Amino acid sequence: MTQSHPRISKAVIPAAGLGTRFLPATKATPKEMLPVVDKPAIQYVVEEAVAAGLGDVLMVTGRNKRPLEDHFDRNYELESALQKKGDAGRLAKVQESSDLAMMHYVRQGDPKGLGHAVLCAAPHVGHEPFAVLLGDDLIDPRDPLLQRMIDVQEQYGGSVIALMEVAPEQIHLYGCAAVESTEDSDVVKVGGLVEKPDAAEAPSNYAIIGRYVLDPHIFDILRKTEPGRGGEIQLTDALQRLAEDESVGGPVHGVVFKGRRYDTGDRGDYLRAIVRLACEREDLGPDFRTWLRSYVAEEMQGR
Repeated sequence: MTQSHPRISKAVIPAAGLGTRFLPATKATPKEMLPVVDKPAIQYVVEEAVAAGLGDVLMVTGRNKRPLEDHFDRNYELESALQKKGDAGRLAKVQESSDLAMMHYVRQGDPKGLGHAVLCAAPHVGHEPFAVLLGDDLIDPRDPLLQRMIDVQEQYGGSVIALMEVAPEQIHLYGCAAVESTEDSDVVKVGGLVEKPDAAEAPSNYAIIGRYVLDPHIFDILRKTEPGRGGEIQLTDALQRLAEDESVGGPVHGVVFKGRRYDTGDRGDYLRAIVRLACEREDLGPDFRTWLRSYVAEEMQGR
């Protein structure tokens, strides 16, 4: 039965990580600002939040992350130069990022893990349910995962996590959920969660990917959550508490995602994401696909 729950209006984007897997590129440039074709990865994430109706975005940042704020701010000098040149196309692209959403920023300070980063958002979020979007996962806008998660949260209350089936040998790279089916084919009830389990100990092959819609009670739990795997405060551990005791903050459900996801947190997947998105662009795709076919053919002949 459909219930009435507060409408979600705020999104939180943790962006305080050091990006060590992309060194030396991230020595002076935030990993979130690395370009995916011609837009920084973080802009895709903000656009996804806005497309789902979340126009209030809090970014949790850290040291050396000032370029994130600059990207979503106005650049009057650049805009003036483009306007004088009559370059309306590039001017629109520059202004697009500054007009996307109402942006807010808070520094995490100490890198104590994802759970701690989410906790930093408590003063801004207050007592409303909210969304968390991780910048490493880009979700294709043709597959509106976040909107579906918001709909599920409004129906059931509590919290909702995004899940994707992965090969058993890959489950140790993710948080993992124990699930039960529901009346909706793409929605499961989550009974438990574990962070990066060994394949033999994993309760399923449902991996948690970087989208969450959370009940505000998660903040009270995070304040009491001890450091877990890796010595960090794990969001998964706090969600486990919600899953095992619904009286704390409602149930935990999962939306099983089978759409297009681009993982930019790994160097190989980052390159594959660029190729896929470039191939699908109307302005770049035709020429790029032709070149790519030629390149692959030459490589195969060289073998």
